[in-house]
Amino acid sequence: MLQAFYSASVGAQQQMMGMNVHGNNIANVNTYGYKAEKPAFGVLMNSMVNGVDGVQLPKGSGAAVMSTATDFREAEITQTGRDQDYAILGPGFFALYDPSTQEISFTRDGSFTISSFQEAGEDGTMETVWYLGDGEGRQVLNTTGYPIVVTDPTAEQPVGTFLIQYQDGLQHLDSGRFLNGDKNGAVWIGTSEVRRGVLETSNTDLATELGKVIERQRAYVYALRMVTTADEVENTINGLTN
Repeated sequence: MLQAFYSASVGAQQQMMGMNVHGNNIANVNTYGYKAEKPAFGVLMNSMVNGVDGVQLPKGSGAAVMSTATDFREAEITQTGRDQDYAILGPGFFALYDPSTQEISFTRDGSFTISSFQEAGEDGTMETVWYLGDGEGRQVLNTTGYPIVVTDPTAEQPVGTFLIQYQDGLQHLDSGRFLNGDKNGAVWIGTSEVRRGVLETSNTDLATELGKVIERQRAYVYALRMVTTADEVENTINGLTN
C-alpha cells in the first residue's frame, strides 16, 4: 500500500501546482498583454507487470506537472486614448531594454510611459535624457532596435515589433514579459502594424479558468480520499497480524 500513499500524495501536490497556474491566470485577467498558461502533465514512472494468464498490465507512479505551455493567441484590443499606449495588430512582441543589466525582454503590453534617465554628455557632465519606457526602468526599442529617445511627448513614437523564431519555451518572467533563450532561435524585426491609443487585453478566458479550478479541486479531494483509503486498508492488514 506504500505505492498508493505515494501516488495519492504526489497527485494531490501536483493538483495544487496546477491550481497555482490557473490562479495566476485569473489574477491577470485584467493585465494588458498577458498570455495565459496551462499546466502540462506527464507520467512519473511507468512499467508493465504480469497479470492473470500472463497478461501485461500497466503500473504507474502517478503524474506530475512537467511544464507550463503559454497560449500566445492574440486578444481583443481596447481603446484607451492615451498618447503612449500601443498595441500590435498581428504577430510579434515589443522589446524592452534594461540599461542596468543589458537584458532584453519581450512583451505584448504596450502601456508605455516617458521616463527620464541620467546620462553622461560629451563633456562628461550628467544630463537628463527622456526615453519611452515601461515605467519600471526598461526602455522600449524602436523599429531599428535602439532605445527610443523622446523629444515630443505628445507625438507618436517609432515603436518596433520583433519576431521570435520559436515562441514555445519562452521564459515567463512576470505578468507580461518573456525572455528568450538559445532554444528559441533567432530574433528579427517584425512588420506588424502598431496602433496608437489602444492596448491588447489579456487572453485569459475566465470561464475556462474557473472550470479548471473546479476540476483541480475535485481531483485534489479524490487524491486525499485515496490517501485515507490506503491508510484504512493498511491499518486493517496490520490488525490481522495481531
